[in-house]
Amino acid sequence: MSVLDNFETWKDFLSNRLEQAKQEGMTQDTISNMAYEIGDYLASSVDAKNDEQAMLRELWNAASREEQESIANAMIKLVQKG
Repeated sequence: MSVLDNFETWKDFLSNRLEQAKQEGMTQDTISNMAYEIGDYLASSVDAKNDEQAMLRELWNAASREEQESIANAMIKLVQKG
């Protein structure tokens, strides 16, 4: 089973990676840039595995670069809440 198969599993995976990045001293700017790069890669290269991912892909593809950065930062906030 892939972490992409279930949205809750995906959020848990992101939360764990975010915590690991912080523990290793990554700055918030670096984390935000990485979140944008991951979002861009997923939207362009990975098939959506569930409705939530499909919706995020549609939002991402409809958004400007600035809006995509906001989406990436919103995902960071979402997984920080737990």
